[in-house]
Amino acid sequence: MNLTRISKRMSYLLRHNENFIDKNGGWAKVSILINKIREKYPDFNKEVLDEIVRTDAKMRYSYDESGDWIRANQGHSVPGVLVELDKLSPPEILYHGTAKRFLPSIMQQGLKPQSRLYVHLSWDYDTAVSVGKRHGEPVVLKIKAMEMQKAGYEFFLSKNKIWLTKEVPVEFLEE
Repeated sequence: MNLTRISKRMSYLLRHNENFIDKNGGWAKVSILINKIREKYPDFNKEVLDEIVRTDAKMRYSYDESGDWIRANQGHSVPGVLVELDKLSPPEILYHGTAKRFLPSIMQQGLKPQSRLYVHLSWDYDTAVSVGKRHGEPVVLKIKAMEMQKAGYEFFLSKNKIWLTKEVPVEFLEE
């Protein structure tokens, strides 16, 4: 059983399938998720699900207190999903990894969430490089997060320590 492929399927279902998740928090019933994944991976079970949740390096998933519900911690594209996020003051600088081919557009328009609800930002440069590599030749943008907050922009910290904001205007970006 390929846990990476199963995790990608879970990620899709829990972030982007509006018929699958509850908009109030982005939760899905664990039993329904297991049955849905079994359609493609018949040997999938709760123990495998627990292993994926426990060992995911990016801590993408969370169970509720009962263990009966699961959700993606961030990255949703379904409008109206209200994942509980901690509104916090960001560090002075955050980072965003992207592909070099997107740079001209970003430097004209700023960072937009595209198909997601938020722009994702990293605490550290190395994580941003890793994210950028997924899309092509990486480039890392430095975000003047504290300046943004002073200008009235809000920042949230997801359960898996990803910084989120609605947008990053050009004046707060540096290559």
